[in-house]
Amino acid sequence: MFCINVWLTVKDPQHVTEIAEHLAEACRLSRAEPGCVRFDVFHSEADTNRFLLCERWESKQAWESHRLEKAFTQIYQPKVLPLVDREPHPSKLLVE
Repeated sequence: MFCINVWLTVKDPQHVTEIAEHLAEACRLSRAEPGCVRFDVFHSEADTNRFLLCERWESKQAWESHRLEKAFTQIYQPKVLPLVDREPHPSKLLVE
């Protein structure tokens, strides 16, 4: 299993709604990809400029393949990444 959690901080608050919409669509597409075990997107209530992506993939290879799919190449990379600061945290799942 390959797990990664990613904090995204929106650079300009005027883009929060737009980012939320893009992340929701990317999430739906990612969940349908081969090798996706779990893909969740959270919008912080404590800081509305922050989002948390919690991803679980069957393997690192499945995650790398995800980076070639529509959710990443047509939504996340061109529409989200330019508007956010990204903090990736590959993680070890302690309890299943």
